[in-house]
Parts: sequence; structure tokens; C-alpha cells
Amino acid sequence: MKILGIDPGYERLGVAVIEKNGDKGGAQKASATGHETVLYSDCFRTSPKDPIHKRLGEIGTEISRIMDMFSPDSLAIETLFISTNQKTGMRVAEARGIIMYEAIKRGLPVYEYSPMQIKTAITSDGTSDKQRMIKMVNLLVKIPVHGDRAATKTLSDDEYDAVAVALTHSAISKP
Repeated sequence: MKILGIDPGYERLGVAVIEKNGDKGGAQKASATGHETVLYSDCFRTSPKDPIHKRLGEIGTEISRIMDMFSPDSLAIETLFISTNQKTGMRVAEARGIIMYEAIKRGLPVYEYSPMQIKTAITSDGTSDKQRMIKMVNLLVKIPVHGDRAATKTLSDDEYDAVAVALTHSAISKP
């Protein structure tokens, strides 16, 4: 089962595709846990200089490309958390709508997880900080390094969050 995990945003969008390995009678890829393999992860960025409609279009195009490339079985996306900036929250909600539309268009089931659910699934503590989340994600799976970041081997927080969302769905879903 392939899961597309998304940490939604409109300037930075965390994206990850993991494969949940099951016992289907054949040889399966092994990961750090023996359960999931990260097939792809990235942080897709849009330019703040572009109008919002262009940025949303770019997000839709990128998500469509990834869905076409990996053919996921489901979409796991973080729920919206608005703290103080309502304008930013509205823009993220618009990006989430584009992402969910691309999944629905392909008949993919969409699963939403709150930040607390994700933290609990990954660290067993719903109040974990970002550093603990990153540490646990690195213990659970090996994240491939590709593209421009191959020289630095650094991942963005958004990318780690996308992997965590996908791992949460993998932990909660039944094979």
C-alpha cells in the first residue's frame, strides 16, 4: 500500500510517499522498521512574488505529477491549525482544497490527522516538540536524499512532517 503524506502549505508544501510493506507472499523492501519504505520526499515551494491563483495552480500540478508518478492508494493530510494569522490559514485551506481535489479526482480516499494525532503516533506523546519528532522519524525510516539537497543532506521541517503524516496513516490503517 502506498500512502501520499502531505504537510499542507502554499509557500512550502511537505510531500512524502511511503510504501507500507505487508506480507503478501513475496519479497518486500526492508526499511529501518521493516514496515515502511520512503519512496519519495520533498518540500515543494512556490514563490511569494506570484499571485495566489498561480501558486495554487502550481501546487495542483505538482501534486498531480506525484500522484501520477507513484500511484498512491490513499492521501494522508494534516488538518489545518490556525493560531494567529487568519489570512495564512485561509491560504493553507485553499491549498488543502486543491490537494484533496486531486486525490478525489483519482478516487483516492483522503484521511486527515491533527498535529496531536501525528505526534502521538510517532512519539507516543501528543506534546512532542519538533526535534523529538525529527529524531523519531529518522529512527523509524530512512529518508532518501536526492536532488539539490544531496550535497547538504538536510531536510526541511515540512518534509519531515509529511513523512510523519504518512507514517501516522500507516500505523492507524489496517492492511
